[in-house]
Amino acid sequence: MAGSTNIPTPKTLGDILRGERSRGFQNTAVIGGLDLFLRRWADVFGPLLGDIASYSDLPPRLREEWATDTMRRINALQHDNGDPPVTDAAGPTKTPAAKATRRPPRAVARTPLSLETDVAQLAAVTKRNLPALQRMGMSKIEDLLFLFPHRHNDFRDLLPVAQLVPGEEQTVIATVLEATVTGQPRRRSTQATLGDDTGTFRVIWFGQGYLAKQLTPGTRIAVSGKPEQFRGRLVFKSPVYELLRDQDDMVHTGRLVPIYPLTEGLRQRTIRRIVREALDRGLGNVGEHLPVELSRRNDLMPLPKAISQMHYPDSEEAHEEARRRLAFDELFLMQLAVIGRKQDWQEAGRAIKHESDSVALNTFLTSLPYTLTGAQNRVLGEIMADLGTDRPMSRLLQGDVGSGKTIVAIAALLVAALNGYQGALMAPTEILAEQHFLNVTKALSGLPLTRGDDNVISVSLQGHDKRITVGLLLGSQTGKVKRETRELLAGREIDIVIGTHALIQSSVELPRLSLAIVDEQHRFGVTQRGALRDKGLRPHLLAMSATPIPRSLALTFYGDLDVSTIDELPPGRRPIRTRLVDRDHRDSAYEFVRAEVREGRQAFIVFPLIDESDAIRVRAAANEFERLSSEVFPELRLGLLHGRMNISEKEEVMGRFQRGELDILLSTAVVEVGIDVPNASVMLIDGAERFGLAQLHQFRGRVGRGPHQSHCLLLSDAAEGEAINRLKIVERVSDGFQLAEEDLRLRGPGDYFGTRQSGLPLFKVAQITDRDILALARREATDIREADPGLSKEENLMLAARFRGYSSSIESVIS
Repeated sequence: MAGSTNIPTPKTLGDILRGERSRGFQNTAVIGGLDLFLRRWADVFGPLLGDIASYSDLPPRLREEWATDTMRRINALQHDNGDPPVTDAAGPTKTPAAKATRRPPRAVARTPLSLETDVAQLAAVTKRNLPALQRMGMSKIEDLLFLFPHRHNDFRDLLPVAQLVPGEEQTVIATVLEATVTGQPRRRSTQATLGDDTGTFRVIWFGQGYLAKQLTPGTRIAVSGKPEQFRGRLVFKSPVYELLRDQDDMVHTGRLVPIYPLTEGLRQRTIRRIVREALDRGLGNVGEHLPVELSRRNDLMPLPKAISQMHYPDSEEAHEEARRRLAFDELFLMQLAVIGRKQDWQEAGRAIKHESDSVALNTFLTSLPYTLTGAQNRVLGEIMADLGTDRPMSRLLQGDVGSGKTIVAIAALLVAALNGYQGALMAPTEILAEQHFLNVTKALSGLPLTRGDDNVISVSLQGHDKRITVGLLLGSQTGKVKRETRELLAGREIDIVIGTHALIQSSVELPRLSLAIVDEQHRFGVTQRGALRDKGLRPHLLAMSATPIPRSLALTFYGDLDVSTIDELPPGRRPIRTRLVDRDHRDSAYEFVRAEVREGRQAFIVFPLIDESDAIRVRAAANEFERLSSEVFPELRLGLLHGRMNISEKEEVMGRFQRGELDILLSTAVVEVGIDVPNASVMLIDGAERFGLAQLHQFRGRVGRGPHQSHCLLLSDAAEGEAINRLKIVERVSDGFQLAEEDLRLRGPGDYFGTRQSGLPLFKVAQITDRDILALARREATDIREADPGLSKEENLMLAARFRGYSSSIESVIS
């Protein structure tokens, strides 16, 4: 400072604020902007203004509020010094006494905020954008911290003007030389000439005429985008920009810039500014909840840093490390929840002990036309060991297509019935439930069997006095059938019941239920599984999956279940040859089917739909049945099977196909599981791109069950792209567990299970040991339980997480 005459006074600041008012609070009253002026003279105005926020970050309305309050402070100081008041920036000055009772404006206060603070307290949130934030579910500071961008734009490539290349994404920092408004009154645009020491270029912002007032000559600005060559000069059209106050703190340019999900009424610049303020003021209140040793052993980034790096990463590597930390947390907390649930289930009460070494069970096993594999015997032994204790079983049974899970489940259900109790098998769809009922009927066909109605059979077993009755209960059955079936169940006259969600309705009584089996386990939520096992006498639970589940996900999402795996196929099964067939070779595929039939084999042709749809352009089973019967295979015997047929019709069609009375069976996804035709050697899937990898593998498993070489043809009308890449994986990979890993890699865990989870690359997450889980459970949940003993263990585990950013996925597991 050269002398006291160069030092600004409060009156100087008042003059600047009056100039701001006359310019509509556009931050143009002082060269370089008000922030630069206040930083330069912080020692002069600091005692008067305190902690000064960024004026340029505020919308005009909040700038006016701040300026008005500052003028009142200046007038109070003038009054104390005996000097005349300065005119208020917002109009005539009010009495200085008003200053004593007015709180500092929230828009300026940069004090830390708790995670529970309402977003309306942020300076960047206005009455105009608040409703949009609320529509996005953003109500508290913590919501914004966990509003992670879905991608980042890379604006790190800073270049001088002379090195800019047309057509490439680049960022340049330049000085405004001139800026003008062009266009019609209702469609004003801003044109500007910018430059640095190496050259100049033009910029045009369409429909943003207001920018011209901010781009005063001498203003430094960062511009990011793809320049074009126009009449020998470089031109940026509507690029991303940022007016620079501090080059090291750029938000919109010059870095990996976050791109957030939006809703109507929000722009990227606005949400970016809001989230940045939430980070600045709320991130300091995010605590670390993982034990130090656990974090160190797995080389995990601290949680506050991980959240920050998810929004504004220093590099791609830092962003990946942040994703890994948050994925670890989510899986860790899920495992806490499911392990707690398992402990609750096993410690809450005793189950029924079953005797499994009986003549009747051996009679059933020896009546089968085949011998169980070593893997089947091993898994059956694990299940029988569980059933033989009074500790409730909680087990997952999985295996590849055709490995023989169903027969193991039937044996377990028979054990319950032979001990005088009831067993239940619940499938996610009526089609699967019906097929299970038919499979049970077939499995028992080697024994003296009596058929009642369509939905009830009974069988006699040597060594057991009472006949074993099996019933089927579906929501689509007539009221009379459902009522009669419920009465039989309540009266203990049905020993084994097979059904869908109808089994967990309050009107269904299972007074002697001792074993509950859930098929296609990954299609049920924990609530549905729990509702079934909460019936009866503290039943044992066996969950089955016909889709092999990657080990990492089995341990994570089904941590409340012990896992049994049938990893051996019946002897003599040949690998199925799988081929992708494009639309130009459809006729060749048909000829291949005809050739196999001539050799005495049979074939499946599967379609995505029953009838054609205007919305989905694929071939449908009913329409193709007519065409193929009359035009393509007129000399062959074709049958049609789909979900709208009743159980008798389905059984009749499947029976004809199994007896060899049909050459080709046209079907929808009804054949995904449950059909065993050893003579079938071809599975032709028409519209294969419409099915998932797991479904395609299930279809493929319908063939290859006999001594003949079998084939799976994936017929697709798709020309290229992701759909074809997926089909090529099925063509290449025949092992169900390997295919499940590929499916997980492609879709992520959320889509894999049909629910929305983190979407993070979970296969990259470090493994978590039981010791880690129990250590954190003791450290977190125990203390919280003592603080609030009225909550359940699951609720205490939820509180242990502390952050609602994780709670949505945990709730889906423990609700």
